Order: sequence, then C-alpha cells, then structure tokens
Amino acid sequence: MPKLKIVLYLLLVVAASAGCAKRGVITGGPKDTIAPVIVRSNPENRSTNFNGRDIRIDFSEYIRIKDLNKQLIISPPMENQPDIMPMSNASRYITIRIKDTLKPNTTYSFNFGQSITDNNEGNPYSQFKFVFSTGAYIDSLSLKGKIKDAYSNKTDNFVTLMLYEANEQFNDSTIYRQKPRYVTNTLGSLTTFTLENLKEGKYHLIALKDRNNNYRYDPKTEKIAFLNSTVTVPNDTIFLLEMFREQGTFRAFKPTLASSGRMLMGFEGDAREAKAVVKKGQDVIASLTTAMGQKDSLQLWLPRNMKADSLQVSLSHKKFEKDFFVKMKEMKTIDSLIVDASPKGSIGFREKFSVTTSTPVVSIDEAKISIRDKDSVAVKYTTVHNQFEQRIDFDFPKGEEQRYDITFLPGAFKDFYGAVNDTLNYSLTTRLLTDYGNLSITLENAKRFPLLLEITNAKGEVKASYYTEKETQVNFEALPPDKYTLRVIYDDNRNGEWDSGNYLEKRQPEEVIYFPEEVDVHANWDVEQPFNIGG
Repeated sequence: MPKLKIVLYLLLVVAASAGCAKRGVITGGPKDTIAPVIVRSNPENRSTNFNGRDIRIDFSEYIRIKDLNKQLIISPPMENQPDIMPMSNASRYITIRIKDTLKPNTTYSFNFGQSITDNNEGNPYSQFKFVFSTGAYIDSLSLKGKIKDAYSNKTDNFVTLMLYEANEQFNDSTIYRQKPRYVTNTLGSLTTFTLENLKEGKYHLIALKDRNNNYRYDPKTEKIAFLNSTVTVPNDTIFLLEMFREQGTFRAFKPTLASSGRMLMGFEGDAREAKAVVKKGQDVIASLTTAMGQKDSLQLWLPRNMKADSLQVSLSHKKFEKDFFVKMKEMKTIDSLIVDASPKGSIGFREKFSVTTSTPVVSIDEAKISIRDKDSVAVKYTTVHNQFEQRIDFDFPKGEEQRYDITFLPGAFKDFYGAVNDTLNYSLTTRLLTDYGNLSITLENAKRFPLLLEITNAKGEVKASYYTEKETQVNFEALPPDKYTLRVIYDDNRNGEWDSGNYLEKRQPEEVIYFPEEVDVHANWDVEQPFNIGG
C-alpha cells in the first residue's frame, strides 16, 4: 500500500509540472544574413592560359540570379553574350558557356554586381568577380574616377565607363560603331568607378548612359562624357567626367497638313533659327513659322484652303537646307484665335503677366490695352512679343496689397488670319512684401565672366536669374518662401544660356557650379549667402 501511494504522488508531481510548463512558439532561429559562399569552381577563379568554353561555379547553398542584364559586366565586352544558367530556378551552382572566340593574352572579368543572392533571404553575394586570362598572367592595373551631370545637380545611375585603346585604329567614329576594350558600370547610385584588370597603355576614356546596353554611342538618346586627352595606365589620377546630352544637329522632316492653313513639321535639334519659305510654283506665299509648345514640331502658318495641287516648303537653318513638296487638300478644321493668360488670381512682385495665343499674333494695339490699380490709376507697362513661342509678356511695377485690372479691348491682338480678340478682362492681386524674403548672394572666386546666376526650386524650375559681366554682389528681393538651389553657369560663348557639349567637335559643355546646400528663404527674412564659384 505505501508503494502505491508513492507512485500516485510521483504521477501527480509530473502532471502538475507539465501543466505549469511555459508554452512557446517554434521558430526557425535567427534570420539568415550571410551571403552565399563559393566552394569550388572549374576552372579556378583567376586562372591563366584559359582556352575552354565552359565555366562552373559551385556555392555553399541554393542561389538565385536576378537582374542579370543590368548587373552583369563583362570586360572586355563580348559580341555574343554567354549563356548563364540557371536564370530563374534555384540552384547550388551556375554555369557560363562562352560563345565568343576569346582574344589571346587577354584578361577577362565577369562582375556579377548584386545579381547572385541566396534562395531564402535574398542576401546578395555583392560584386562577385570571376576573372581568368587567356595568357600567362592576370592583368592587374586599374583606373579610377568620378562622374557627375554637367548641368543637373543629380547624377545618373548605371553609367557605363569605357576604355578604347589609343592606337591607329581609333578615330572619331569608333565609339559609334565598335565596342571598347574595357568596361565597367557605376551600378545603383554610385558616382565613382574603378576600371580593373587593365593592361599598361594609353586609352580614350568615355562614359555613356548606355540605354540599349550595346556599348556604342547613340547621340539621339544617350548622354556622354569624355576627356579631351588620352589617359595613361598606370595612373593615380582620379578623373572627373561630366555627363551631357548633345543638342544634336538640326534637321527637319516632311511637313503634314494639320488644319486649314496650318502644317506641322517635325524636327531634331534647336529650331529657333529655322526659316521657312513656302512657294506655289514660282510665287512666294505669305507664311509664318512658330513653335508648337514643348513638342519637337514646328507650325507653318499659311493662307487657308489654298487652291493648289502641292506647295513647296524650303527650310533653312544654318547648314541645313532642304525642299519639301506637300500635296494639298481641303481641310475642314479651322484654328481660331484663343487667348490664355497666366498667372491667374494673384501675382508675385517678380512675376510677369503673360498671354499665349492659339494662332500667331502679328500686331498689338497698345491703345486698346490698359492696366489699372484698385484706384483706377493707369499703370505703365512694357511688352515683349515672342512670336516664335506665340507669347506676349507684360511687365509693370507692383505695390503691396494692390489689385490690377487688365483689359484687352477688341482689336488689341490681330492674328495671322486677321482675326481679333473679344474683350478680355483679368484681375490680379498682390500680397504684403513681408510675405516674401530677400536673398543676397556674394559670388566669391569667380574664374571668369560673364556668368549666369540662377535660383531653382525643388522641381528644377528657374525662379530667378541674373546675368553679370563683373558684379559679384547680387540681390534677389521678394522671393516666395521656399528652399532654393543656387547654380552658376560660366557663359563662355556669351549667349545668355547653358550650352551642351559635342563629342565630334571635342567641345565640353559650359561649366556649371552648384552651391552644395539648399538655401532656406523665409517670409520677412533677409538671407545673406556667400557662394564660392571657384570650382
């Protein structure tokens, strides 16, 4: 009997202990943060005298390959991309099958960037490079540099850096037609680069925003940067390359009828100096050429519903001259004079009042235009007519807490077809000057003049500017409160704007200097800002 009691007691203790046990959740342990590890490869990494076709790389765990087209950099580039497997399924190894004929005595590198990750957590094997040489040794020299945008304060990502051998085969057309000897890529948001595994020698250094990934320059769509002299390897210099998009040589395309009396003509380049002459047989037809908003098209205005089988349009622009023949037909659509204005409601002390028209204005009758303040006192104004952009700007002095009533009587504007505007009324108001801030900028260490000082907002829009040929103290009054970016353009050709570069002309873009921080302008504040533009 005592033994039975002891057994029952022990069973009760065990049951009580089990009932009081802490409940838990089964976990998978700590999160895996370790990247895959290579356990072997055939051939070994950094092998010499390689003459095979196949490479196999084995990893310590299952891996996946992602974004290979963006991430993989093969230097020197190959004409035929190798087959790399597997592209989608998880695997413990990858294989590379080379389809090109390898060059003799050449070091090849496969930089996988961030494309190799483990299967479970996606931990990348960052910047893994597989290197081999078809010769007796691995080339080990390198070249370093930085890139920046020549105009914008934001630098492009995934910029391709290329080296071409400086030999008798290299000429101005090489970068348009042939792949380089060595390449690398900034990947991600990096603005620095290192070209590795290089031979000793002289090279041409080129940077491309290579949108189609073919290692050839397409000036219509791609940015470029280049040095005006060759670089020698080895070299400890940190080279700076400034990316720009070429303006491009002007050319125009055959016009098409858009409406009665209006043709559209597509173009490339800068069309501001384009001139068109329209002929019916030997007779010159009255015409006018304007821009079409922000589109790459010109508008050719001519008399409506002309009786002609075809018209000859002769377009000239600097070195460009071409004749087009356009078949005519009756068009039912007719453009009418419509006037739009901006700003609306309120106007800043630095702003101009502008009107744009749907058809080109050929005459302005200022006797039919008035600007009056809230006391009905006439306000003097000046006008600037930009016929090419179909815009008329009105500038006038503005007072605090004022109202300005702007009236355009019938006939104030007459368009190309003789149509005039109806009566138009606009009312604008101003605020207190204390609602705005003042910014005084002192330009220090200017390298040369003239220069253009610009103030831009977060969108990159120019909100104020000043052109100076010697002044270094510039005051911007009545700026709307905001955070601004300051930049200076060294206007070397004195045309009042930034000019891009040109590869064939070996012309670098005009130099742009940015103030390194945003400048915060508050209402009713006076901000004094020194700006070192010595570069």
